[in-house]
Amino acid sequence: MTSAAAALDVPGFENALGLPRARRAAVVMVDGLGLALLRKHAAHAPYLRTALDTALKLSAAFPSTTAASLASLGTGLPPGRHGLVGYDVLDPEQGRVVNMLGRWDAGVDPLVWQPHATVFETAAEHVPVTTVSQPRFADSPMTRAALRGGQFVGANTIHARVDAAAERLAATPTGLLYFYVNDLDKAGHRYGAGSGEWLRALEDLDGALKLLARKVPPDTLLLLSADHGMVDVPASRRIDYSQHAGLVEGVAHTGGEPRMLHLYLEPELDESARAGLRARWDAAFGSRAWILTRHEAVQQGYFGTVSETVLPRIGDLLVLAREDIALFDGRRSEPAAFEMIGQHGSLTRSERDIPLLRLPTPEVPPHRGRRRSAARG
Repeated sequence: MTSAAAALDVPGFENALGLPRARRAAVVMVDGLGLALLRKHAAHAPYLRTALDTALKLSAAFPSTTAASLASLGTGLPPGRHGLVGYDVLDPEQGRVVNMLGRWDAGVDPLVWQPHATVFETAAEHVPVTTVSQPRFADSPMTRAALRGGQFVGANTIHARVDAAAERLAATPTGLLYFYVNDLDKAGHRYGAGSGEWLRALEDLDGALKLLARKVPPDTLLLLSADHGMVDVPASRRIDYSQHAGLVEGVAHTGGEPRMLHLYLEPELDESARAGLRARWDAAFGSRAWILTRHEAVQQGYFGTVSETVLPRIGDLLVLAREDIALFDGRRSEPAAFEMIGQHGSLTRSERDIPLLRLPTPEVPPHRGRRRSAARG
């Protein structure tokens, strides 16, 4: 999003992706469309396939989950700065785990949790800025935290959003537009990535974006990216770790998501007890997951630069799946969570490799720039 703003000559942003200058830019964010999934099922997306050969491979924010990635998109900051460091994380002020996506805690002010100016707020001082998404996200805490700024246009169906986006782009001589689609992610969680339902959602997306490309003004830079990929986890590998007392002994709170756990330890736990807990996790899952302390993860740059206020939101111990497993705290997970097939959150390429496509319009061919990989975070 920062590169798209820079391509419109909005001051204060770096065009790190080398996007061509444009009068209008539209960024389509497809929730859950990992690069590996798009390549594997490109036959179901003939329009997107026309831009796939020249796609840039980017790296999603860590954790590879919607809250962290959309906040990085919306602010241009790593999770260690914007503070949305997982699906649900510890709020040190309240001493309880709070949700960062659809069930935002009433005791958390989005503007306090994420106080930095968004790309939309800054860009709106120079060009018209529009978000096109589902109406229920218009004033959601997630929107207010990380995607605030400009005008919000709500439409329930993807084709209604196409019409709204095209109208907004045509209404002004310049502008920045954000277009959000989450149908693939929902299908992947429920039925699995690559399932019949998922493929139908991909086909619908492909047709809708082809129509959008026909409708936008000819001087529009039309881009597509994603917030994360997805891996399928069979039922036999969806594990309730709370059934093993040794894995939760000394753990005050659990957070994160099934493929990237935040474990918050009891403050009075001494170093010997902390080392013992880590050893038990290593013995149970060390061959199938990366297990890191908060200090190790921060030192290795997984969250980018970490602010002092954000640091305690990160677990004392992190468990990152590297095989097709999903780990649940059955004491606080709803039964429906165990039914979810598609999962994400960890560091694997299937979860973190995401595409950046410059979608062709009738007047503008695909951009044939060199490939590049974004830095971690």
